Amino acid sequence: MGRPSLRVGVIGCGRVGASIGAALRGAGHQVVAVSAVSEASRERAATMLPGVPVLDVPDVVRLAELVLVTVPDDEIASVVSGLAQVGVLDDPRVVVHLAGALGLEPLQPVVERGGVALALHPAMTFTGTAKDLDRLSGCLFAVTATAETLVLGEALVIDLGGEPVRVAEEDRVRYHAALAHGSNHLVTLIGQSMQVLRECGFDDPARVLRPLTEASLDNALERGDRALTGPVARGDVRTVAAHLDALRDEPADVAAAYRAMARASAERAIVRRALTPELVQPLLAVLDDSPTPPVE
Repeated sequence: MGRPSLRVGVIGCGRVGASIGAALRGAGHQVVAVSAVSEASRERAATMLPGVPVLDVPDVVRLAELVLVTVPDDEIASVVSGLAQVGVLDDPRVVVHLAGALGLEPLQPVVERGGVALALHPAMTFTGTAKDLDRLSGCLFAVTATAETLVLGEALVIDLGGEPVRVAEEDRVRYHAALAHGSNHLVTLIGQSMQVLRECGFDDPARVLRPLTEASLDNALERGDRALTGPVARGDVRTVAAHLDALRDEPADVAAAYRAMARASAERAIVRRALTPELVQPLLAVLDDSPTPPVE
């Protein structure tokens, strides 16, 4: 016999809230209400959670046993504090946020009133559409909870089709920084590369980059820094200088990102002793913040 169904309320129908709510619904829980202020969030609620009433936040909480607080990260503490002040948390509930960098601290008003606080975070990017539901299958979720509530947090993750991984309160920010650096900054880098390729005349830059970046990602995940190839890894100083010179006319963020990532790549290659000593200083000189030297 399966676990009992919970009445779920979703505060904030953004991409994450809509998708997690829909996934819990698909797992047999009952989504009883959602709050949605913007037109986009209302449309998302109608698409991902059809038939679920859109109510004011206090009313969402009153109807729910499990409350998902999926507002922007910086608003979570104030939303929870406000709910405590108006008394809707006086009857103990399970309250979950999905912010990667936050632990249980923003949910202390819940604990103080006898409720259960859980910090869950899926290591996934969301679109707020049905395709997110498939991506949750096997997705790792960071779970931060007390010893008494950990089993519940892990059970909810399993209901979502994910795999729970315990992350300590003090590690949440560092954990989330790693994910943001690897995922969000990857989006920026790919966007910059596509922009430059379009200016070179490529109508479909994704066709050029997809096989290359997919292979690079697979190699990096398998081999780490040892997968690095290209002019920095080889110490091709003139090629790196030529790249920087060619990027001078691009938007400033492109050249700055290239220089910063090339410098980071060089420093990691130096630590691994992958560069011959005589190439280290010339390469670092090209990558400093001074104007790019001319290529002979």
